[in-house]
Amino acid sequence: MDQNELVDRITREVVAKLKRTSEFSRAPRPRNNGVGGQRIILNSPADAAAIIDHTLLKPEATQADFDALCAEAIQYHFWSCCVNSNWVPYCAKKLRGTGVKLCAVVGFPLGAMEARAMAFETRRAIEEGANEIDMVLNIGALKSGDLKTVEEGIRAVRRATRAGTILKVILENGLLDNGEKVAACQLSKKAGADFVKTATGFSKGGATAEDIALMRRTVGPEMGVKASGGVRTFNDVVTMVKAGATRVGASSSVAIVTGGSGTSSY
Repeated sequence: MDQNELVDRITREVVAKLKRTSEFSRAPRPRNNGVGGQRIILNSPADAAAIIDHTLLKPEATQADFDALCAEAIQYHFWSCCVNSNWVPYCAKKLRGTGVKLCAVVGFPLGAMEARAMAFETRRAIEEGANEIDMVLNIGALKSGDLKTVEEGIRAVRRATRAGTILKVILENGLLDNGEKVAACQLSKKAGADFVKTATGFSKGGATAEDIALMRRTVGPEMGVKASGGVRTFNDVVTMVKAGATRVGASSSVAIVTGGSGTSSY
C-alpha cells in the first residue's frame, strides 16, 4: 500500500468515526424510567419534568382537558400522561411518536374491584396504547390481614401486562398504619411490581417524606417509589426525591417545572 492509499484509508476511517460520533450526539438519550438504582439530579425546576407523570383523573374532565394535558406533556417533556383507562385510546393518538409515555390507572380509586376485572382493564388499556399501569391494591383485604388476596390481586394485574410494561401499586397510605404500609410494599415486591406509590389523590392524605423513606427502606434500591398526592411545587419534588422517590405524580406539573405555584388537584 503506497502512502496515498494509506492516507485515503485513514481519512475514510476518521470521517466514519466522526460521523458515528455526530449521529450519537444528535440521538435522543434514553430517559430514566425510575424503576430503581438510578440517581435523580434536579438542578432546576425544568429537570423535574423527566420524572413526572402528568396527571388528569377528574371524573368531569373533558376532551379539551385531555387535549391540553397531552400538549403540555409534549411541550415540557414530562415522562408520561396518567389518565383513566377510558381515555387511553384518545391520548395514545395524541402522544404517538412524541416520546411521552402513557399511564393508565386501574381499579381506581378504591381498589375494591375484583382481581379478574382489574386484569381485564389492564389488558385493554395496554392494547389501546398504555405503557404503564397504576393499580390500586385491595385496601380492605390488606386491613383485614388477608395478605394472600392482596398478593394475588397484584399478580393478576402483573400477568395481564406485557414485557416492558411498568406496573405501579398504589398503597393509599392515608388509610394505612406503618405496619400495613410495610406489608403492602413487601407484597408488591414479591408479586413482581416495578413501583410502589403513595396515594390516589382521592382519599385522605398524600405523599409525605416520611412515607417515601419508609417505602424506600422496605423495597430497597431495586424498585421505584412514586410520590403522588399533594405534590405541587418544585420544592415538594426535591423533598420527595431526597427521601427516596424516583417518580412523581402531579396535576400541577406545569407549575412545578416553571416555578409557579401549584393549586390544582387530581
